[in-house]
Amino acid sequence: MKKRFNVTGTCIPEKHYMVDISYKIKKIMGFIKDEEYFVINKPRQYGKTTTLYMLERALNKNEDYLVVSISFEGVGDLIFEEEQSFVKAFLEIMADSLYLQYENLASFLEEEKDNVANFKDLSRAITKFVIKTDKKVILMVDEVDKSSNNQLFLSFLGMLRNKYLLRNAGKDRTFHSVILAGVHDVKSLKLKIRPDEEHKYNSPWNIASDFDVDMSFSKEEIGTMLDDYVKDKGVELDKEYFSDRLHFYTSGYPFLVSKLCKIIDEKIMPEGSLKWQKEYMDMAVKRLLNDDNTNFQSLIKNIENNNELYDFIRKIVLDGEDITYVKSDEIVNLGTLYGILKEEDGNCKVNNKIYEQLIYNHMMMKVIRNKEYTEISKYNYKSNFINEDGNLNVKKVLVKFQEFMKHEYSEKREAFLEADGRLLFLAFISPIINGTGFAFKEVQGGEEKRFDIVITYNKKMYIVELKVWHGEEYHEKGLVQLGEYLEQYSLDQGYLLIFDFRKLKRKSGKVNETIIDIDSREKNIIEVYC
Repeated sequence: MKKRFNVTGTCIPEKHYMVDISYKIKKIMGFIKDEEYFVINKPRQYGKTTTLYMLERALNKNEDYLVVSISFEGVGDLIFEEEQSFVKAFLEIMADSLYLQYENLASFLEEEKDNVANFKDLSRAITKFVIKTDKKVILMVDEVDKSSNNQLFLSFLGMLRNKYLLRNAGKDRTFHSVILAGVHDVKSLKLKIRPDEEHKYNSPWNIASDFDVDMSFSKEEIGTMLDDYVKDKGVELDKEYFSDRLHFYTSGYPFLVSKLCKIIDEKIMPEGSLKWQKEYMDMAVKRLLNDDNTNFQSLIKNIENNNELYDFIRKIVLDGEDITYVKSDEIVNLGTLYGILKEEDGNCKVNNKIYEQLIYNHMMMKVIRNKEYTEISKYNYKSNFINEDGNLNVKKVLVKFQEFMKHEYSEKREAFLEADGRLLFLAFISPIINGTGFAFKEVQGGEEKRFDIVITYNKKMYIVELKVWHGEEYHEKGLVQLGEYLEQYSLDQGYLLIFDFRKLKRKSGKVNETIIDIDSREKNIIEVYC
């Protein structure tokens, strides 16, 4: 069978190009050897199901273990309505998972199913099952979110917890290890369990160990998937470069890593070619951001469905605010569970650059759809900003934007412009570079709230920094920072778009060129004031 990059469902080594996660599996095996109960709570499409599958394969190589792998996905809601229905269904699901390999054990569970009516009966049936197997039984439950807002599931966890404690005291036999996988942390589920729909926290799973295995892919781990691909397909690529860039854009988010590779392999690389060109990376990012997939749909839905979360993310993405990461905060915790937020240097950051760009684009479209911005189209005709050699004339773009601001927004409130001026520029430049180019936003927090835009157009790179005027001292410091940023990309020219809201001495309409020296190399910076 021809192997491929997989972005839907479980990844299987014989069918798909995969990251070598053996180190992660080894760490998880340590939890199991220590008889731990734990939860793998990660966002959607973060590799939870694949990890459970690979873990099961590893455990099956040891005759001491028996793995019972089940999922609550697709079981329907009826089993959660009554205790008797749940306990019978649970044994039936266990039996189904064992039938192909252990028909005798599956038959035993089917017989026990007829004798259970409550959790006490289920507890006794589990004890008998564990004794009968005479193995260390590992229970894996995927998609626990399916039932996590149900009192019956809460009671089920309580039963497992009680058996765990009795086992440790030598008074019961039960599962050697229990692994629950889902988006939410079962230890602190927010459950709707009262008729008046009052929400409360309850923790029947406080026996669980902290799961500290990093499920994201490191640069080195991404390289192992590229090795697998090169070996199988005979493709030539710069592993160091592509591993680094894949991690740079995705922060190792499994779905995004595989999706970008899949786009390059199946959509960008010409048929018959066996070499990845470096420009394929940015092309893949651009295609991905224009893709309408369930992962992106879920991300946007989660933001749009919660006004507090939307405003919180906006402060980070658009306003460049530094907000301290406090996991116990309800909104921070929610953003983390959804895979939107992460902790970086003590502050809240968007999980990865792809998501940051996606959110930025989504919010920018709201600006474009707003009737106040319809005048943009009078100014940003694409042909006016493309040189004869096909390259982008960024200076012309900035000067025309300056003209647009002067004519259309001279009377607008300063507060409006400071909050939305940056989005306005992105709305302005988007149709100019769309189709041939690509713009990626780098938000730098701190006192100046810098917004750096990295543009690739016709295989050339341009850096435009956007910021609000905060005084001459900060301005001089900003020039040096931009110069150092240019040096990182081996560029000699950069662009600075300054929003100047001073009542007096404002420089609106001014265009200036400044030469600064960075490590004995001159950098030319074109400054445009709005």
